Amino acid sequence: MKISNAAAGAGIKLLEKTIILSPGLVLVLIIAAAASVFGTFFPVVGASVFGMIIGIIINSLINIPENTSPGVDFSSKSILQFSIILLGSTLSFNQITKTGASSFFVMLFTISAAFIIAYGAGKLLKVDTPLKSLIGAGTAICGGSAIAAVSSIIDADEHDISYSISAIFLFNVVAVLIFPPLGRLFGLSDYGFGLLSGTAINDTSSVVAAGYIFSNTAGDFAAIVKLTRTTMIIPVSLAFMAYTLFSRKKGPAGDLKFSILKIFPWFILGFIGMALINSTGIIDQAFSSGIKDFAKFMIVMALSAIGLKTNVSKMIHTGPKPLLLGLFTWLAVIITSITVQVLTRQL
Repeated sequence: MKISNAAAGAGIKLLEKTIILSPGLVLVLIIAAAASVFGTFFPVVGASVFGMIIGIIINSLINIPENTSPGVDFSSKSILQFSIILLGSTLSFNQITKTGASSFFVMLFTISAAFIIAYGAGKLLKVDTPLKSLIGAGTAICGGSAIAAVSSIIDADEHDISYSISAIFLFNVVAVLIFPPLGRLFGLSDYGFGLLSGTAINDTSSVVAAGYIFSNTAGDFAAIVKLTRTTMIIPVSLAFMAYTLFSRKKGPAGDLKFSILKIFPWFILGFIGMALINSTGIIDQAFSSGIKDFAKFMIVMALSAIGLKTNVSKMIHTGPKPLLLGLFTWLAVIITSITVQVLTRQL
């Protein structure tokens, strides 16, 4: 009896959550479907870019009902993570370990460059230290996730968090728009473009979108590189925690609002797990191809949702200094990635 009551309670909660998410999910689905149609006619641009642009236009011109917010948030985060997990089923574990190892050297240089320029240029621009830290972490690792993790450690205020996310996100949008055509213009290989995107674009959704716009192979490679880079959120967060403890002369780490379990990107384990399953050969190739198409559509949904959450006027009103700092830091990461790849003959 207790089991049936628990099951009924779980079913009711699931139904309630579905009802709450439905308005936003329907809106995102409509935009993603339209973007997919446009992407079919203009494959050079790609469905993901169309989804993001349509979302931005809608958010700029129309007052979107508040009841769509839960579904839009769910699409931009959870659906994106689930799509990454599904992509794991189209790859082998050997591919993941080989790609992660080959990109790690480039990654160390790009992460170092991001923090060096963030603090150096930030000092010249007279940007506050918390904001420099957030922009450096967001550019170096994984955009909003890194900003959220670091902000909880250094006790950054909401104003700094908002500024840094706006500065970082603007360049995510720019990257999805300009990276694929520039990659083709300079004749980059799938490997070279995937490595460049995975190490030089901030957010996971933008990395994957840009990669698959260029080619399926580049998209696979970029996704693995980016997920390897995302795991760096752990050592970087630990470094911030150690510095904060030292600077505040605190005792136990428990005095800080910090939790490894909360900041760890758990969807990466799902991605690796699916790759392990695929490595056994039990997933049919035709089925795997269908999963990949579905995952790519989910990425279009995620980018459409991100577009709906983009407030252009808010970005403009943040002022030039954090945007300039974000630009300088991002350019440093791009230049470092290209330089290291050229010197190591990977590009």
